[in-house]
Amino acid sequence: MNKRSVGAEYERKAADYLVRAGYRLLERNYRCRAGEIDLIAMHGEYLVFVEVKYRADTGRGYGSEAVDDRKQKRIRKAALWYLTERHITMEQPCRFDVISFTADETELIQNAFM
Repeated sequence: MNKRSVGAEYERKAADYLVRAGYRLLERNYRCRAGEIDLIAMHGEYLVFVEVKYRADTGRGYGSEAVDDRKQKRIRKAALWYLTERHITMEQPCRFDVISFTADETELIQNAFM
């Protein structure tokens, strides 16, 4: 399996996990000039932008640790682009979640960054 197909598989797993957790999936792989957002969903009143990460093992750390300041900045810019494109007002509560997979563990971090 190549890196792209592995990523797509874990994005599918993340979407299934989130739906079971009560999220309503709106979009997968949203792309714009500012960047990409893996999953966009509603969870209660929140519009949630979700980053999906996978690590085969934790030798290089957990996937969630890869969502560094630079990556967060790109996700925030893409989220703003999404809100603007969809004419969603700033009154809409939003948050950024990260879902991280290892071979034997799934971790969902709600409100992972601002």
